[in-house]
Amino acid sequence: MPLSDADTGFDERTPGQNLAVLAEALYLGNLLLVPGICFAVLFWLWLRNKDNAPRLARQHLKQTTFVSLYGGLLIVVLSGLFIALGGLDWEWTWVAVIMYFTCVHSTLVMFGMFGLAKALAGQTWRYPLIGPAVDTDQA
Repeated sequence: MPLSDADTGFDERTPGQNLAVLAEALYLGNLLLVPGICFAVLFWLWLRNKDNAPRLARQHLKQTTFVSLYGGLLIVVLSGLFIALGGLDWEWTWVAVIMYFTCVHSTLVMFGMFGLAKALAGQTWRYPLIGPAVDTDQA
């Protein structure tokens, strides 16, 4: 007997839930598996669905796209600043860069897992500090 949607857990109880889960999965894929390619797909999905997707999907697409951009910018700019200020030859420059990158990257991954759990539950969520505001007036 074939499995139904209810058996696999992929039924969409909230409109836009599947797209929200896909957005969060692509966000994590960009951080952990295939950087760049997953972001390109995520960005394309956001451009394609930002105006017409259900509220839940729009919110998760917006969060993951902008946090990917802000998080990447944060990592690159501040790591570059550490290198520019400390120089390439000073050992403590590399300690600071590696510690900073590890801490920020790990935090972004942890928040991505939390966002994925929220999407799977059909709930909206805002990434702390760098996540854009949640649209509460859009239906």
